[in-house]
Amino acid sequence: MAVDSLAAKARNISTNISAHYVDNARNLPWRVPPAQSRLGKLPDPYHVWLSEIMLQQTTVGAVKSYFKKFVQRWPSVHDLADAEEADVLAAWAGLGYYARARNLHKCAVQVSKNAKGIFPKKESELLQLPGVGAYTAAAIAAIAFGERAVVVDANIERLVARLFAIDTPLPKGKSEIRYKMDLVTPGEDAGDFAQACMDIGASICTAKKPKCEICPVQMDCTARRLDRAEEFPVKPSRKQKPVRKARFFWVEEKGKLLLSTRADKGMLAGMRCLPDDNWSARQDGNAEPPIAANWVVFENVIQHIFTHFSVEVDLAVYRGEKIVTNNDDNIWWPLEQIEQAGLPTLYAKAVRWMVKKKQEDET
Repeated sequence: MAVDSLAAKARNISTNISAHYVDNARNLPWRVPPAQSRLGKLPDPYHVWLSEIMLQQTTVGAVKSYFKKFVQRWPSVHDLADAEEADVLAAWAGLGYYARARNLHKCAVQVSKNAKGIFPKKESELLQLPGVGAYTAAAIAAIAFGERAVVVDANIERLVARLFAIDTPLPKGKSEIRYKMDLVTPGEDAGDFAQACMDIGASICTAKKPKCEICPVQMDCTARRLDRAEEFPVKPSRKQKPVRKARFFWVEEKGKLLLSTRADKGMLAGMRCLPDDNWSARQDGNAEPPIAANWVVFENVIQHIFTHFSVEVDLAVYRGEKIVTNNDDNIWWPLEQIEQAGLPTLYAKAVRWMVKKKQEDET
């Protein structure tokens, strides 16, 4: 494509996407509507940062309720910094990728204590914060501070790959996608433009069955002209995920359930959980119980999928007469309040399975 025609295409895309956003922006609790942002009103950087960390590898639908819960409980970055990390992890339970929650707390502490609660404006400075990568730094700079930054998330990646029919397979194709996004990103209102692209990718330029007929940039989309929209972006061939085996242990006494705390490093670090057999992403558990006693084992009661592997879980139920355990990290949690324990999703699934089985056995 000639330089002049590429520049003209980029201008058309930028203009049409920006115009579409004015009347079609999603109403999200961390956003400022375009009518207000164009008058110079920008969103709270704390809200933008918090939402962007939550949105990493998580859908908007899943994040909304968590965002509202967090800002109600911790209205400012100072409040979040003063919170116990265990409480932040518990409030995060169900969102997954728990390293995000630990970095969230570390970042809040750093901003609160070292920067007096003021987030930096520049991408280069934002990148120095715990848990803030290239995409998140660009998004915060553009959306919260009005800086011109090139924002590329999964939705934007798909939109741009289709607009320019970028056929270099991911992840190698990311550099070309970012280059083309740089071409179409305007000098002003880059935050609104990025959010407009996100919205189009989420609701129109979807992974399957894109709604090309209502897309504001359909006339400039090469993939649509070729009738190949769903072929972009080009994904690498999928590798089969390994399957791990784990065993969780159910010890209940007087309406309370025995919990433990996972190690400070590794998967789900520092989270409350059912006692388990030291399974990990790299190896099966050893199936050894925490207490020598009679156990009834229910095999493969739940399956859970992580990004790079899946796990099949057995649940062993304690049937001894006397419970003897002296582990320092033991926690006895009221079973009727177990949802407040903040268990990671796969442990919560095991608890729900056992509670349902107990109810069925009683009927």
